[in-house]
Amino acid sequence: MKIIKYVAAMLVLLATMASCKEEIYDDTSFVQSVTAPAKLTSLIDQTTDNSGNVTITPGGEGAGSFDVHFGDTTSAPVNVLPGGKVVHKYAEGNYLVKIVAKSVTGITTESTFPLSVVYRAPENLIVTITKSVATIKVKATADFAKSFLVYYGDVVGETGTPLALGAEISHTYTSLDTFDVKVVALSGGAAKSELITPVIITVPFVFPIDFESPIINYFFGTFGGGQLFEKVANPNKQGLNTTSTVGKFTKGFEGWSGTYSPLDAPLDFTKGKKVKVLVYNPDPANIGLKMNVELESAVGGTPANGVAILKVAFTKSGVWEELVFDFGTIAEIPGTTKFNQLVLRFNDTFDGAGAVFYVDNFRLTK
Repeated sequence: MKIIKYVAAMLVLLATMASCKEEIYDDTSFVQSVTAPAKLTSLIDQTTDNSGNVTITPGGEGAGSFDVHFGDTTSAPVNVLPGGKVVHKYAEGNYLVKIVAKSVTGITTESTFPLSVVYRAPENLIVTITKSVATIKVKATADFAKSFLVYYGDVVGETGTPLALGAEISHTYTSLDTFDVKVVALSGGAAKSELITPVIITVPFVFPIDFESPIINYFFGTFGGGQLFEKVANPNKQGLNTTSTVGKFTKGFEGWSGTYSPLDAPLDFTKGKKVKVLVYNPDPANIGLKMNVELESAVGGTPANGVAILKVAFTKSGVWEELVFDFGTIAEIPGTTKFNQLVLRFNDTFDGAGAVFYVDNFRLTK
């Protein structure tokens, strides 16, 4: 009898458990209450610094998360939780950003949002060009620039040379002229800015002076009536001087007449104080008469003009000879002086024109 009661009790218990299981797993009212996400939004915030960075903040009702498809070549979307955002770098162009909202049960709703990324033109373009003889160095800065292109202006159909931010590039010209150096600041998109700077390329007129270059401007300006200076063929191509071209000095009427030559780089007395020059005197009557070498326009103004003057007499005629002007003998000239101008005169105590002599190979030595 007890066994029958025990079995009956067990059957009642099992029936009760089966009833509870069916109630839990068969109730679909929770699933049926979840609806698809709605009212999708996308807050899109672009930077204005040409970085291409765009911040996308998706939103919508009933969404448990969002998949953001960027609309460019990026293959996989980025999942963002409600209240979150994602930053993505875009090239310049037009895109459709797709937002796929997911409910907690996987129901999805999607929407697309147009995005136009436009880079601004670089601003405040500044180009710095430094020149050394025929070589220039170029660097540039500009707000909102990604990089630069440099056009040196000496080639037809020239392709711009890339210049990175903060970098410097150089170029050497092979001819003398004025060239328009164009620097184009690139935004990373279509917008750009440019600046053109004329650059004059000349070969500098400096010591040593030998009159042999076909492109150097050997400038010997004159003062005084009848004073002349010319670049001519060597009248006596032998002995100390076998070069092809030399300078010809013709004395003016006044004793103070002569020539002046501003130099493109100064004579630096830290490198030597002796000016040596080859001279050719065709007239024996000039033997004993003195040629002046005068240095002027000292950097800093010391010494004043009229201090660095030396006179050396011709000792020969009909042959080239070397005259030495030792400015180290003038105590008033500091050892670090730099002079910007060379002056030549001849027989400065006598008024009378027509005396001729030739000069070549000016150089500064110790």
